[in-house]
Amino acid sequence: MSGRQILVLRQKIHGTDAEVYRDELAERLPDDEVRLARTPAEEQEILRTADVVTGLAVSPGDLERAGNLELFACVFAGTDHLELDAFEEHGVAVTNASGVHRANMSEYVIGAMVALARQFPRAWRQKESRTWQSYPVRELQDSTAAIVGMGAIGQAVVTRLAAFGVDTVGVRYSPEKGGPTDETYGFDGVHEAVADADFVIVACRLTDETEGLIDGDVLMTMPADAFLINVARGPVVDSDALVDALRTNDVGGVTLDVTDPEPLPADHPLWTFENVMITPHNAGNTPEYFARRADILAGNVAALDADDDLTNRVV
Repeated sequence: MSGRQILVLRQKIHGTDAEVYRDELAERLPDDEVRLARTPAEEQEILRTADVVTGLAVSPGDLERAGNLELFACVFAGTDHLELDAFEEHGVAVTNASGVHRANMSEYVIGAMVALARQFPRAWRQKESRTWQSYPVRELQDSTAAIVGMGAIGQAVVTRLAAFGVDTVGVRYSPEKGGPTDETYGFDGVHEAVADADFVIVACRLTDETEGLIDGDVLMTMPADAFLINVARGPVVDSDALVDALRTNDVGGVTLDVTDPEPLPADHPLWTFENVMITPHNAGNTPEYFARRADILAGNVAALDADDDLTNRVV
């Protein structure tokens, strides 16, 4: 089937307007009508006849009005904000954006590892004060990294670490699935995974099982000179326990792209440690987001035409 009507909802991601997404989709789907709604009224008008909608969210009320809707393509990897039962009731498939962050977030992790090991933050501080003083550094070569969360981002990190000669240990919900790491544990084996790790990289989803997973006990199990990097969600790491570990030199250094609370208040003690790098939930920022999202949706429109399985299907 060709000639589907695809509605792009109003949205901005990483400072990029939805026009970019519309243009990327139109380039990939020349036989379909790709329309961008610029106002709420336009969204409601086009929604009535759209076959595919892509954006941040569609409400149950919107589904009542969307008589032709076959697919909602969420532009986020997470779909917890959606009322998925309503989509199922209306026979509308839902897909997510899993995989769009493989390159950018794995590059962030590699950069954080190198910066921590080579003490780049200290180098910057010394430059600011014009201090010429040597300092100790470490290598990634022959180190061990424990990656907590073996989804698209975690696996991309493992792939990139191979070039640095890093041994890897994975922690995932279903350890029986294995993966590209040298060893794989379940979440209940997180202590075994981090016990000999030089780097602990947190890249898992926030669930009831992972909330507070990296707590005081896990931080105690990690070697005192180990580095912690969190690109998952802030609550996966117990912030109070992390502050305590930093105060007692029980962790070598930390990079946080996500925090709990978030945004991190200006008076929070995590800002005060010289061996902590903090970025404002920016690891996922990339100018390629809409292009990668368009690749996924274009493939799924082709799958609809061929009555094949959808990539990243949630419902």
